[in-house]
Amino acid sequence: MHSLYNFLKVNNWPEIWAWWADFTATTLVLLFISWVLRIISRFILINSSHRISAATKTTIDDALIDHKLPKNVSRFIPYFFLHATIPFWSNGNETVRTWITAIVDVYAVLIAVLIIRSLLGAFRQQLQKQKQFKDKPIDSYIQVIMIFLWSIGILLALSILSGKELVYFFTGLGAISAVILLVFKDTILGFVASIQISANDLVRIGDWITMASYGADGDVIEINLSTVKVRNFDNTITTVPTYKLLSSSVKNWRGMSESDGRRIKRPIFIRSSTVRFLNTKELESVSQLDHFKNFVESKKNEIEAHNKATEANTSIPLNGRNLTNLGLFRSYIQTYLSQHPNINQKLTVMCRQLAPTPHGIPLEVYAFTYDKVWKNHEGISADIFDHILASASFFQLKVFEFEQIAAIK
Repeated sequence: MHSLYNFLKVNNWPEIWAWWADFTATTLVLLFISWVLRIISRFILINSSHRISAATKTTIDDALIDHKLPKNVSRFIPYFFLHATIPFWSNGNETVRTWITAIVDVYAVLIAVLIIRSLLGAFRQQLQKQKQFKDKPIDSYIQVIMIFLWSIGILLALSILSGKELVYFFTGLGAISAVILLVFKDTILGFVASIQISANDLVRIGDWITMASYGADGDVIEINLSTVKVRNFDNTITTVPTYKLLSSSVKNWRGMSESDGRRIKRPIFIRSSTVRFLNTKELESVSQLDHFKNFVESKKNEIEAHNKATEANTSIPLNGRNLTNLGLFRSYIQTYLSQHPNINQKLTVMCRQLAPTPHGIPLEVYAFTYDKVWKNHEGISADIFDHILASASFFQLKVFEFEQIAAIK
């Protein structure tokens, strides 16, 4: 305060105001000229870049234009102009010259960061077009580089403005490392998770994943430093922290997509009251079914041989062995599935009976379709179960369904 008082007391105020007015006018003129130079240089560089891009077959120049490299490079023209006019701009005042030089140099640092960001963006775009990198979390690595780049840029700017060495600021970072770790906790966790996900090939862009805890059920469309974006099948977007892919339960359906079939695992419920032994007439009716009569005849011969060997009294169905409608129906479904053209016979194909439930006796179809496209798979499954449901009555079986009992008044 004492030095400021002496300055105000000693200096001639009219001269100070005259100098300040001259400096302000010079500043406005130089900034206007630099703005005009910026517009002209941007126009020339952008148009030249588009012409060169149109004349070449490579896509790297298109990527550079998309990420505004010519526009950012054009910013250097005003910088060179302002830097060259600093002696005239400062009007002989060494202190003002030092500050103007520092501000212009900070502007140069900002331009350099923007140019490097454009180069990295174009590099990322080119990598994502490559088959081997298309499903890799490139965004995470680019974001880490950009955080490091902006940090260096900010430290350089502080060093230029304060006039202190860059090492001084790096030493200060060590003192506040705990605060930095706290502020960038999610960023650090996301970066480590991205490396582990990529190295272990846990999740790729394009994978169908399910995370019930986050309501995510769809395709991964982006993996970056902090989040993973999942496009659900209702076209909503779910955002999940990247590190949660390692710490939470994630179901990845890639194995199904890369396998030889997509699974059908669905039961129908049979009324237990309709399960019974079949008589001779009913067996003859069943034996008329194509592709199933050989099985029925074989079973009949096997049972007759067994009953004859054991001298069973077959007048009572409980004596010896007899065929049930449920057992034949299950075998029929098994035969039907084994002959279905859309079922992969190299994988598990079966119809199994599960434990009875209050809803009836479950007969579960377990098989794999060749077609793994969701819509086609559901169509094949529906056709199979349409046939099974329609066939149940032929075996004198009824499918379970709730019945509303009307109240008797």
